[in-house]
Amino acid sequence: MFNTTAWNRLRYSCYAPLYDIVVEPAFRQARRRALAQAAWQPGMQVLLVGAGTGLDLPWLPKDIELHATDLSPAMVRRTQARADAMARDVECRVVDAQSLDYLDEYFDVVVMHLIVAVMPDPAQGLQEAYRVLKPGGQLCVMDKFQADDHPSGAGRRALNALTSALATDITRQARPLLEDAGFIIHADQPVMMGTLFRALLAYKPS
Repeated sequence: MFNTTAWNRLRYSCYAPLYDIVVEPAFRQARRRALAQAAWQPGMQVLLVGAGTGLDLPWLPKDIELHATDLSPAMVRRTQARADAMARDVECRVVDAQSLDYLDEYFDVVVMHLIVAVMPDPAQGLQEAYRVLKPGGQLCVMDKFQADDHPSGAGRRALNALTSALATDITRQARPLLEDAGFIIHADQPVMMGTLFRALLAYKPS
């Protein structure tokens, strides 16, 4: 499958100038609904993994310690510009989601929107999210997923060779991925295009 870290860095750097035009209006309400599931508290330490251009920022509380990462330097620059325009203090860094450069058990919340279906190794990315979360910490995931009880057929797997190279994997199943990483799923709701896009809230056991 043509889905590597180097290729993703390159293609998302190319997508960056048009990303907001295409993605922001399409996913505005899905982001809002996904983040509304979390139990927010003042002073929380929060990590956005695969933050893109920072489109989650308008839906996040202002009284938190916020870190934002992305694989693409072009995306990180746009997140920083959005944070500056909103007068928000956000630490923005270029970081691979599959190898997070953060201490164990540092964050109260990790947000992974539209990245679980993009990473070459989603299991590794979720293991990293689990590692940096405090016991009892929350994981917010929003992405496109294959039905958990209906594995992909041959046609979908064949199409996935193209979609995973240009945009996203269309064969990944949310619950097996999160549960195999050790998370306990608390909420799971469709947020867009029927049940294709889902928002899940999961916890690291305390």
